[in-house]
Amino acid sequence: MIHFDNDAPVKLKGAGGGLWITIDPSHPESVLLAEIERLIKKLKHLAINADVTLDVGDARGQEDLVRRIKNYLEEKFELGRISTSPKKRSIPTERIRQRDLSKGWNHHKSDVLMLRGRVRSGQKIKAGKHLVITGDVNPGAELTAGGDIIVLGRLCGKVHAGYPNREDAIIFALAFDASHVKIGPVSAAGSDELSGGRGPEYASLDGRSIVVKDYMKAGPFRRMPWPEAI
Repeated sequence: MIHFDNDAPVKLKGAGGGLWITIDPSHPESVLLAEIERLIKKLKHLAINADVTLDVGDARGQEDLVRRIKNYLEEKFELGRISTSPKKRSIPTERIRQRDLSKGWNHHKSDVLMLRGRVRSGQKIKAGKHLVITGDVNPGAELTAGGDIIVLGRLCGKVHAGYPNREDAIIFALAFDASHVKIGPVSAAGSDELSGGRGPEYASLDGRSIVVKDYMKAGPFRRMPWPEAI
């Protein structure tokens, strides 16, 4: 059940390019409709064609109420698509999220190895999980990590993420010039040409091939709903 900070039967807020309407179903339906109408009218032209998400929290047995409110909105206002909120996350997932929020991601214990400086030719760096380097990696250096490898600089040399068999690992670099790339069990030769300022790129597995993509265009983490401790 939704827990409100005050007695408001309805809350309305912007969400992405649309509106998110949170409803407290413990109030009479007439009160809910009147409050929804009041809030939408306050928006004036901003509500026209706006997509709307109706949210009754984890309250069960409110399908008929939601359907009636949806019909009311469709008939009364010039809104866009009206939908219900996605299903609530599983209890374990929600518990993990709350744990991360309460502890703070900066203090979360992990096997991440973070280094600052230039990794020179002949040096070999290994991390049990993720590896973050703020600096350049020279040709002839070797990086190995059980998870992701993030290089905030130019990445040359050999690099192996997801060691030995993790296929969802990625390799990110501000300038991606690795001579040899391996993710999990799949390996590929790099390019002999320097990136020449292509910008940040990342490598990941696509089927059984390693593909390097423009990080800003691909946005590999764009679909994640919230930051997660890893």
